[in-house]
Amino acid sequence: MDNGEYSLPTPPPVLPPAPTPRAGDSAENPFGGPRRRGELAGRVRRRIASIVAAIAALGAKFFAVIKGAVLLLPKVKLLATTGTALVSVAAYSLWFGWTFAVGFVLLLFVHEMGHVIQLRREGIKASAPMFIPFLGAFISAKSLGDNALAEARVGLAGPILGTAGAAACLVIGEATNSDFFRALAYIGFFLNLINLVPLVPFDGGRAMAAMAPAMWFFGLFVMVALLLLSGNPFLLIFVFLGGMETWRRWKARKSRSLEQAAYYRVSPRNRLLVGAVYIGLIVLLAFGMHEAHILTTGAHSFRSL
Repeated sequence: MDNGEYSLPTPPPVLPPAPTPRAGDSAENPFGGPRRRGELAGRVRRRIASIVAAIAALGAKFFAVIKGAVLLLPKVKLLATTGTALVSVAAYSLWFGWTFAVGFVLLLFVHEMGHVIQLRREGIKASAPMFIPFLGAFISAKSLGDNALAEARVGLAGPILGTAGAAACLVIGEATNSDFFRALAYIGFFLNLINLVPLVPFDGGRAMAAMAPAMWFFGLFVMVALLLLSGNPFLLIFVFLGGMETWRRWKARKSRSLEQAAYYRVSPRNRLLVGAVYIGLIVLLAFGMHEAHILTTGAHSFRSL
């Protein structure tokens, strides 16, 4: 240097030794290209795993909802029965008063439960009763039995239990001297007697399937006569349904298929038993109506009971 001082030359920077390439490392990419591809594959696997876990969780929730719906189904059926019953009570109360309307709907329920009980005895699952204001009540099932005799048992079970319910009201009415329960008994006997009209879908028509299917036409004649005499428009519904069902079943029966022949094959003994129960019910119900009759004047109202 010009000032006479010595200067040491600046040493070159010390670099770390180059890493020794390992087997499988790329010479072109010293930063480990294959390692980066492995990390990418790991990320893909983790993302797929998270998606699968999300789908599994969603599936678990879906099946939990389905299970809850299945467990809730009986409650829904109960709510449907209760709801339609309340609607019927409200409708009948406009004419009869709410107390009599409640009793009337209960008698309908007892009648329908006769069908439900017998269907279960036949090994057939039946729905809970559903109520339709001014048309009564009904149940639904996949079938009414394997043959006409089973159908007759199911059909007659409703009036049998319904007659017992009406008779219980009459016993209470006589024991307590209550015209309210006598009137309930009367309407209960009348309800079950009407259901013995020999026309499908009435209970009497079910009995005729085992006794004498040709009686369906007589039942249709009776229903048309009632419609013309009373002028009640609701009877037109039963005339229409009865006519359609009678035509359908009679046409199928006359097809002379082996299936139809087997369905309507009933032994004379069982035919006689069904006839005895059918006629016995008619006699008993007519007698019950006579004993429970309290409507002595045209001005009588159920509201006053």
